[in-house]
Amino acid sequence: MARRKYVVGNWKMNGLVAALGEAQAIFAAAGTHPSVDVALCPPFTLIGAMVTAAPGAAVGGQDCHAAASGAFTGSVAASMLVDTGASLVIVGHSERREGFGETDADVKAKAEAALAAGLSVILCVGEPREVRESGGAIDYVLAQIAGSLPESFDPARLAIAYEPIWAIGTGLVPTVVDVADMHGAIRTKLREQSGAAATIRILYGGSVNGENAAELLDAGDVDGALVGGASLTAGKFVPIVEAAAALG
Repeated sequence: MARRKYVVGNWKMNGLVAALGEAQAIFAAAGTHPSVDVALCPPFTLIGAMVTAAPGAAVGGQDCHAAASGAFTGSVAASMLVDTGASLVIVGHSERREGFGETDADVKAKAEAALAAGLSVILCVGEPREVRESGGAIDYVLAQIAGSLPESFDPARLAIAYEPIWAIGTGLVPTVVDVADMHGAIRTKLREQSGAAATIRILYGGSVNGENAAELLDAGDVDGALVGGASLTAGKFVPIVEAAAALG
């Protein structure tokens, strides 16, 4: 079945109030491509302001805690994201897994908490370079999915983002064949774990830009992109949205 393309910008730890004009420009351009779902995930400090600056736009968080509240200094609950106006959240990004020691079980708990709070979820998976070079990338990623996927969910509110760790911010990109093979394997794994696998969108992330977006988005089972650095400005992000729109 045809799945709508989904292009999401992850601003990571970038962006002050002065950057809201870029977000407005991105969402204005996205409005001219109604066949593509577009979202931005700024730092928590900007979510409320971005929601106000771009009414009706899909704005999300970059992480949430699994607990609803409590003594977790510096953490943000899923309900707090909802309270700011967020409609989605990224969980399990490799920068959380690698830099903060998050396990598959941690990611699963966060995803379940976010879904319970009413947020849509982008669940990230991806292999380090040594695993790719050893030939174990697919097994590694499928094990992450097996350990991170929520027990139950509405497939319309869950997307999987495949981001090979070695391609994030490095300018390195897997071949289109490698991307298609991984996304096909993920689709098969989802089919094993969920009867609604055909409707779950699988995004590719890792050094996506306006030059390579069309080729990557046209690979088998690629339903969109999770974009890092190129999402910070309309000039770099909008061509990715346009590439998605051109593919229908």
